[in-house]
Parts: sequence; structure tokens; C-alpha cells
Amino acid sequence: MDKDDSLTKEPGVQQPQYRIDDLTPREIVTELDKYVVGQDDAKKAVAIALRNRARRRELSAELQEEIYPKNILMIGATGVGKSEIARRLARISNAPFYKVEASKFTEVGYVGRDVESMIRDLVEIAVNDVREYQMEECMEMAESLAEERLLDLLLPAQHPSEVEAHEGAEVSSESHDAMVARLHETREKLRKKLRNGDFEDRVVEPEVRERTTSVMGFIPGGPGMEEIGIDLQEMLERMMPSRKKRKRMTVAEARPFLEQEEASRLIDMDAVVREALDRVEELGIVFLDEIDKIVGGEARSGPDVSREGVQRDLLPLVEGTAVFTKYGVVRTDHILFIAAGAFHASKPSDLIPELQGRFPIRVELQSLTQRDFERILTEPKNSLLIQYQALMETEGIKLEFKENAVTAIASLACQVNRETENIGARRLHTMVEKLLEELSFNAPDMDEKHFVIDETYVQERLSVLVTDSDLSRYIL
Repeated sequence: MDKDDSLTKEPGVQQPQYRIDDLTPREIVTELDKYVVGQDDAKKAVAIALRNRARRRELSAELQEEIYPKNILMIGATGVGKSEIARRLARISNAPFYKVEASKFTEVGYVGRDVESMIRDLVEIAVNDVREYQMEECMEMAESLAEERLLDLLLPAQHPSEVEAHEGAEVSSESHDAMVARLHETREKLRKKLRNGDFEDRVVEPEVRERTTSVMGFIPGGPGMEEIGIDLQEMLERMMPSRKKRKRMTVAEARPFLEQEEASRLIDMDAVVREALDRVEELGIVFLDEIDKIVGGEARSGPDVSREGVQRDLLPLVEGTAVFTKYGVVRTDHILFIAAGAFHASKPSDLIPELQGRFPIRVELQSLTQRDFERILTEPKNSLLIQYQALMETEGIKLEFKENAVTAIASLACQVNRETENIGARRLHTMVEKLLEELSFNAPDMDEKHFVIDETYVQERLSVLVTDSDLSRYIL
């Protein structure tokens, strides 16, 4: 069968491009290398899992149903790249992606969210993504329609028949044609000025739809109650008549508002929902962070029972079940689940056996070395130092980091991680922020437009904080 048959849509329905068909595992790893330093085993595992999705879509429909995603369990300390790998994987594949901490959920009967809410949130994300894509596709037409509405607001339409009624006399065919031509000419002159930006500050009064009063504040908390609140809100919106009011705003303010409104009218929401549900079922990725936090101990009552209960509630989702959402029923059989945890106080084998079996691929992420820290500071496309250099450029300051400064920052970060809590690469954010605190504060008033950070400056700003264990705990 054709590789896109499993996601066939109605003729004319635009849909986002699926990149998983075009990327080999090696190319996926190369993309991940641009943002995540090291952790080659984890990158390889997720690249294979992603590629297998493309391979599955090449098979017959009967065989596709038999092939389930190989869920992944990432094991590693905080700040080593688990979340970043999963997030970048979703962006590479253009797939619906939802990250959630497993500790947010509790067993049914305990206070907290129910596990099925993660699938509802994933569907909501997919619907929003597809809707935005569809709106972008029809934005050219929406801009044209919004322009016509702005012209109507600037020059209220005067049809010849309206003029005739106002003047109380019949308009001859010849004068009728002349009036139409004159109105058209006036409108086109206004259009030209509108496009030139001559009316940006002119105040207009477009009609806007009033918001329906939210019922969420009246719904008591508890498992599943937020979904009930959403359903009640939608029912209320359908029952209450749509009311509009005029709102004063400038043309510059009204234009994007009208463009969004026209784009929303042009798209077919039924087609958007069908597309989103298919994307979730075929391409959805759920990242379950802190899964080690729901590993129970030996106690058989209290919170430990609740933690094990969360695992048992998760099991049907990971195995494959039907989840009811406000957009329709979603099957979770082919959603890829990536779980992650530090497992400091527990180990993966402490998970219930049934859940362990549903995460057949295990990868252990390595702790970061000083060399890794140096690479993290400089190599990724969105590296921390590049971000701060860009921020300083907005103040007209060229910020330069010497190589020995990068080495010094990495060395001090490793030292603090060893002597206090090891939070991995997240320590670098704290270190660099503290390093540049004074510069960031004084930047708008500085006459010097070229500032160099070297090893001496790093030691002056950070060495005292690092060597004083009490200061390190509270400041770094």
C-alpha cells in the first residue's frame, strides 16, 4: 500500500508535512546532535523508534495493526538531556507531543488528575497544531477578506438602491452605473491608502463575539472534574446564543484580529478534528517524566499504594485502550510512550512487572563531564552563551567569551554539582546568570560596547561562591 494510506484525508484538506518518512536514523541522530551533547545510546534508541513508525506505514493495513511502538525508558540523573531529546524528537518528526510529570497523577479515589487526561491534552495540542496550520494555509484569503471588512468600516457601504431610498427618487440606469463606478473608485482609493498604512491610527469599531462566562470556577476539584468542567463549558456555549458587540480599536489593532477571525471561518473544523485524531493515534508521543516518583516502597497503605495505583492506571494506556475525549474516541495502541526517571532511590525493576514489560527499550544516560559542559556552552545551535550574546546585542553590547572562560565556567559547575546536588546541565544556567548579573544590570548605561569575559573575570565573580559551601547551596 502507499505509505500515506494510513493517513489519507479528504480531497482539498491541507495537512502538515510528516518528516519521519524522509529521515534515516542516522539523520535523526544528526539533527539531535545540533541541540543535545553526547548521550549517543539514547539518541540511537529514539531514532530507531521514530524510523520504525515510518517503516510500519509502508506495510499492509493488517500488519500495521499488529506492530506496536517499542516504548522507551530513559534512566539518568536530572539535567543530562532526557527531556530535551524527547522534545527535539517531536519537533523533528512534526508529531503531536505532550510532556507530563508522572507524579501529577494519582490513583482514582485520591486527589489529583486521572491518567487519561494526558491523552486529552495530547489531542488538544494536535487540534491546535492542525488548526494553526490550516489557518496559515488560508491566511492569504483571510487577509483579503479582512481588508474588505476594514474598508467597510472606513467607508460604510453605500449601494445605489440605498442612495435611491435616501433621496426618495428613482435612479436612472445611466446614473446608477455612474454611481456604482464612483463608489468603486472611492473604495479603491481607500484600499490603496489602507495598504500604504495611512489609516493605521484610525479608530474603527468592528463587531467582536462576547466571551461566554466560564463555569470552571464553579466545578469542585477531584479526579476527572476538569474534563467535566470543559464539557459543561462547551454545552453552555452551544446553548447560549452567540452575542456580538462593537469594540473600539485602531486599524492596526483590528487587522490581525479580523484576519484571525476570517481564517477561522475558512477552515473546516470537522476536517481539522479528524486530522488531529489520526495524527495522535499514528504519530503521538507522550513523554512521562519522573516515572521513578510513582514507584512505591514496601508499605501497603497510604501514598505508596496510590503510587502503585497510578502505575496500574497507566498500564491500559500504554498497552492500548480507548480514551473518550471531547473530540471523539482515541485509541492509544500506537502512541509512543517515552518514560524517564533518575531512579536514585529506586530502580526500574521496582515498577510493577506489567508496566516494565511495556517499556522494552532501556537506555541509561551518562552523567555529564566537564568536557560535556564546555560543549553544551558552545556547540548547540541554541547554546547558553549564544543566547546571552544575543540578549546583550539588544543593548548594543558585543559580548565575547574567551575559551579559558568557558573552561572555567564548566569546571566550577562540575565542582558545585559534586559538592552539592547534581542537577546536570541546569547548573550552567545558574552559573552563567550569576556571572553576568552585574553586566546585565548595567548594560543600558554602559559606554563600553565590547565586553570580554575571560578566566579572570569568571574566577572573580564565581570562585568565592563555589568555595564557600554554604553560599553554594543557597546561591548556586
